[in-house]
Amino acid sequence: MLAYLATKEQFLKDAPVIEDIVKDNVYQKLNLRVGESEFNAWRNSLGNAMAHVMHSDKIPSDSGVAIEYRLNGRKFRLDFVVAGTNAQGKESIAIVELKQWTQVDFSDLDEHVRTPVGGGLRDLVHPAYQAWSYRSHLELYNEYVYSKEVNVASYAYLHNCRDTTVINNSRYEEALQRSPVFLHGESAKLIDSIAEHIKSGPGTSILERIDEGRIRPSAQLAESVGKMLEGNQEFVLLDEQKTAYEQIVLNARSAIEGKKTVTIVKGGPGTGKSVIAVNALAALTGERLSAKYLTANAAPRDVFAAKLKGLVKGDAVRHLFGGTGSYTETEENSVDVLVVDEAHRLRMKSGMFRNLGEDQTGEIISSAKASVFFIDEAQKVTWSDVGEIDHIKAWAKKLGAEVSELELVSQFRCGGSDDYMAWIDHVLGVAPASDSYFSPYSFDFRMFDRPEEMHAEIARLNELNNRARMVAGYCWNWVSDKDSKKFDIEIGGYKARWNLKSYGNEWIMNPHSVSEVGCIHTCQGLEVDYIGVIVGRDLVVREGRLVTDPSKRARTDASLKGFKKEAKDDPISATRKADEIIRNTYRTLMTRGMKGCFVYFEDKETAAYFKELMN
Repeated sequence: MLAYLATKEQFLKDAPVIEDIVKDNVYQKLNLRVGESEFNAWRNSLGNAMAHVMHSDKIPSDSGVAIEYRLNGRKFRLDFVVAGTNAQGKESIAIVELKQWTQVDFSDLDEHVRTPVGGGLRDLVHPAYQAWSYRSHLELYNEYVYSKEVNVASYAYLHNCRDTTVINNSRYEEALQRSPVFLHGESAKLIDSIAEHIKSGPGTSILERIDEGRIRPSAQLAESVGKMLEGNQEFVLLDEQKTAYEQIVLNARSAIEGKKTVTIVKGGPGTGKSVIAVNALAALTGERLSAKYLTANAAPRDVFAAKLKGLVKGDAVRHLFGGTGSYTETEENSVDVLVVDEAHRLRMKSGMFRNLGEDQTGEIISSAKASVFFIDEAQKVTWSDVGEIDHIKAWAKKLGAEVSELELVSQFRCGGSDDYMAWIDHVLGVAPASDSYFSPYSFDFRMFDRPEEMHAEIARLNELNNRARMVAGYCWNWVSDKDSKKFDIEIGGYKARWNLKSYGNEWIMNPHSVSEVGCIHTCQGLEVDYIGVIVGRDLVVREGRLVTDPSKRARTDASLKGFKKEAKDDPISATRKADEIIRNTYRTLMTRGMKGCFVYFEDKETAAYFKELMN
């Protein structure tokens, strides 16, 4: 939806008060209120920087100008778009991503930079990549753009930034080739680039047709995605997984033809929830439905995107994966299907400061004609996790959606040992006792007296196929974030660093990351052959009972953020919730291994207790 649409000539007349006009239009057409910072940004970027650019005679007066174009019903908005026809008479648009930034530093994250935003330094996507991603999305999903072969160009304009050291560094070469970046003093280069694509008008009618374009994957993308899992054994469906997958696809088709549907798939660790989710994503996209795979935690979606990237031409696969907090401003039923993996990690509020939207569950159901939630309530591991089956059902009822429930029982992780799963649930106090007994011949469960010995064994096993990793409960402060020479985890003579920055969200598959220790945030929803788990002092045995201690969590851990505040008002409820989170965390860590789980307990009494259980 377009907040502002005019000819270049009209835009220049509006420029002196463009921030007021855009503010009113954004409220009336997009139903959004904006803060003072965004209002001032419009004044500086639109009324000053882009007005100066558009004054050039090289850009035709009847070219079209769109401001704050909401991309495909989503919250993402294109800052500035110029439209017209090129030298060959072909319809063309130029996207300009605008930034107020003055200072830009390198980020440890791939295709990101670090800049002061909101009172602190933040890792943000490089503007060149951001501009290109918007362009790519239009080319792949807007039916008018790809069917009419509209020529799309993209740029970024950092009109306050003077230093090229970081922003144009060679590490961002690929993104810069797709979307050139122009800095302070380079307005003439931006003018020439726009003029190269926009030779004549009229442009407003082109923008209107794009805005009205149906949102569905292009035939090329649908065909590629439909084939991307063929022959990949990692994504082959077995037994009840196939049944669940077929039901999901059937429910999605039903929703497209009629009433909104919600499908809830319940299953414990290793039951194949993620495998089904990715298969459903591929099938529905192959049918040319607009579908997306969502997780609250970035690690699973980034790992799956990386695994599938080589199977789909270009970077199209990136558009199939996203976060659960992206639907706070989305139009109702603007997406065909949203597949939510790790739905137990859904939150109420979205955004960096948890101040956006009302409830992620409701926003997802509202945004999609069909929504699918894969959930294991015993994997809620942070204070803000609210994903529960009853919560999903309540929103489905409120929004008039038909609900289907499926359950996955067969366990394909942990050597296929349902007995191990039952045992670990029992000893951690997550589930009642059962008669289950697991054999070390079916699943390799070992306890180590020294963490360095366990890490050495994990490193040895990793040499086989890069599928063994170390993880730990979040009981050690992340000091290496400020000083990369320091160690985070120190136990006797053992020293190791957290993984959180070195290898990004793809840590679990990077062949060099075995030297580091992962945490719940970088391994949940993923699996390896062997997992080594360091259990901190937040889970200990006292007087023969397994108890939890929230005070032993690291101060840099945000998982229990909110505990102290709630404990003042309702200490019993807060303590119970913290206890559940800590137990769920270790349950999740101890069920990442397909073939084996190794454990080291920092607390000696706890180690003795578990050894006795093993005997």
